[in-house]
Amino acid sequence: MSQLPFELLLALRYLRPKRTFVSVITLISIIGVMLGVAVLIIVISVMSGFDHDLKEKMFGFNAHLKVFSRGRTMENYAMVASIVESNRNVKGVAPAVFGRVLLKTQPPSGQALVDAPVVRGVEPQAEAKVSNLLSDVVEGSFDLHDHGLVVGTAFAENMNLRVGDRVAVYSPEDLKRMEENRGKDDAVAVVASDYEIRGIFDAGFFEFNANVVIASLQDAQALYDLEDDDSIHALTVAVDDPYQAHQVARELEETLGPDFKVTTWMEESPLMMAVMAEKNVMLYILFFIVLVAAFGITCTLITFIVMKTREIGLMKAIGASSRQVMWVFLGQSLIVSVLGVLAGFGMGMLALTYRNGFLALMRSVTGLELFPAEIYGFSELPALVVPGDIAIICGGSLIICLLAAAFPSWHASRMNPVEALRHE
Repeated sequence: MSQLPFELLLALRYLRPKRTFVSVITLISIIGVMLGVAVLIIVISVMSGFDHDLKEKMFGFNAHLKVFSRGRTMENYAMVASIVESNRNVKGVAPAVFGRVLLKTQPPSGQALVDAPVVRGVEPQAEAKVSNLLSDVVEGSFDLHDHGLVVGTAFAENMNLRVGDRVAVYSPEDLKRMEENRGKDDAVAVVASDYEIRGIFDAGFFEFNANVVIASLQDAQALYDLEDDDSIHALTVAVDDPYQAHQVARELEETLGPDFKVTTWMEESPLMMAVMAEKNVMLYILFFIVLVAAFGITCTLITFIVMKTREIGLMKAIGASSRQVMWVFLGQSLIVSVLGVLAGFGMGMLALTYRNGFLALMRSVTGLELFPAEIYGFSELPALVVPGDIAIICGGSLIICLLAAAFPSWHASRMNPVEALRHE
């Protein structure tokens, strides 16, 4: 004798494959749940991976906080840095000068190329405490002394630059003087600063690789006419927990006073906040796919109950309780739901495993770049499987499917046995 409950045994017997229309729509219901769960797992895992990798790249290249002096450059930054470092949550502080410059290549032959990247002046020893810049160099070295530059991989490719090439850099002040001298007979020629490409970095994010060049703090100060060596644009700050950045920023503003402003990575990187919000919205929206699949289970169960009306009457006539009848059909729905959820989980994990191979195949077949690095900033499609998200998706899908089967099962349990036996 089987140890399985009577209700489950009967539910399994009813689900035994037969050459009937009910078997076909049961299979369709399982496929519907499978596709809904798989799509949810794929999309949410990709969104989680995108969010995680974006934060890793952001935190590796940019600090968690920036401290500015309101309305002017920051003077005597060493004193301000010591105050910031005294906060228990701060693990690193570095000075920085940054802004747009005009950069012109100096090729031995051919046409020179011009671009306007963001120059970031850093002090290497201090910068190592707040970012991964020094370890991101893939060609050459992080050598900034005596007018050295380190540029991103995408910028170097776009400008045809290699380690050892020389470039001319015009600061905003140089351009201003050129504008003032325009049309003057006694105008003095403005000579650009000459720099050498010493290294090429790969931050792992296209926007950084394409738009940022790194110079020494002293050279950046000279470009922006910060004559005092103690004058900078801002302090960059790394904290122990990036997600507590707002709290640390408030503490620092209270300590430093009203002459200083502290911004967080959340304020300066709205893309990351957008990704976090979109992930939650997508989770709610995509659950409607599972709802549609659950209606398929409802329709299947209604059809099956209509076909088995006489059997239901017979079960109740020989002593089956309403609860047992209801659990026969709930068990049938539970089996379909579990099979669909398990198949969806397997399909979703398989798709995530081979996601980049599939993208490469589609790119070779269609010639289209489905995940362009210029837009998304990543060379490959990221993904991160979060156990909590998987539990919510699988558990929520199972509950939705069972709720969809509750009303038909309850209706079947309420049938009058005499009327059920008379059913044709």
